[in-house]
Amino acid sequence: MPNPNKVTERLFQSPSKYIQGPYAIQNAAKYLGKLGKAPLLLCDDIVWNIAGKELVQALESSSFRVYRAVFGGEASREEIDRLSALGRAESSDFVIALGGGKTIDTAKTVADGLSLQVAIIPTTASTDAPCSALSVLYRPGGEFHCYTFFDKNPNIVLVDTTVISKAPARFLAAGMGDAIATNVEARRVPYSPNFGGGLPTEVSSAICQKCEEILFKYGKQAYEANRAHAVTPALEAVVEANTLLSGLGFESGGLAAAHAIHNGMTAIEELHTLLHGEKVAFGTICQLVLDGSPTAELDRYIEFMLSVDLPVTFELLGIPAVKDDALRRVAELACAEGETIWNLDRVINVDIVYGAIKAADAAGRDYIKRTGWTKK
Repeated sequence: MPNPNKVTERLFQSPSKYIQGPYAIQNAAKYLGKLGKAPLLLCDDIVWNIAGKELVQALESSSFRVYRAVFGGEASREEIDRLSALGRAESSDFVIALGGGKTIDTAKTVADGLSLQVAIIPTTASTDAPCSALSVLYRPGGEFHCYTFFDKNPNIVLVDTTVISKAPARFLAAGMGDAIATNVEARRVPYSPNFGGGLPTEVSSAICQKCEEILFKYGKQAYEANRAHAVTPALEAVVEANTLLSGLGFESGGLAAAHAIHNGMTAIEELHTLLHGEKVAFGTICQLVLDGSPTAELDRYIEFMLSVDLPVTFELLGIPAVKDDALRRVAELACAEGETIWNLDRVINVDIVYGAIKAADAAGRDYIKRTGWTKK
């Protein structure tokens, strides 16, 4: 049942400030100064060399005292506890996340536990995590664990599109895989409470639609610009869609089957090397199948996904010989109590979701066969 508590209030939430543009990290001190002067900086070794040194230089030149904590790679309770202890020991007065989705989700949870403000500086546009007041946590082995919710969204989200353009284009594509689910899911759950506990507003619906519009209009062009490491208007538009519009849209619009099926897919060990949005993209096809979308509509989404090298079949996911038992386990987890699939106002059970997963693979294979698509 999508609204068991009969919620009637509409609710929209967002970060306090969102900044995006080329070389934005160079101006970080101007935007972060109101949060404090002794940040705990979370980033891994790869990101440190890409953008961390530049960020610290920009902050220290404005009298910040930065303590860098090396992120271990998994957004788990164990990692959160370890990093929180470092923040306490260093008397940090706010937290900075510099990196991808798991770094960001870890930093938000650390900041919440320490009752500190948090600034998010994503180095890829691979997820819609930066803007939300929630984190997705995993077990140390990579399996989905739970959602964690916070009282407020990040204080600042600062996106340097020059840094984004230097990342592999696969990350931008994964962000589009996450973002393409935003409108597909939200339009099916208008009467279900969103992540803030209220019903979606008209503006959240408009944001979801605009997010999808930008992806279809500029997605392929932005992907090619990213491959050339070029900051262009198309890239700027898609980075905003992946990060801001999708983030606002999913949180205030609502999730449904696509993300629930993604969460179930984390139980397949062979998929742990895939990025979040690559699995969500396939989950979106499953959602469209559940919705009873006509073939022409399915084709439109599959064509878009393939144009930016997102997986639409078991084979492209890297599990060509996946067993039915494994797929049924995915369906079982997608239907777990509290999962977002229950936001849908329709009959849902494990058999129906299992069938949708199988049918999504069949739809992808059929499109590829009919069109003669081959990976370039």
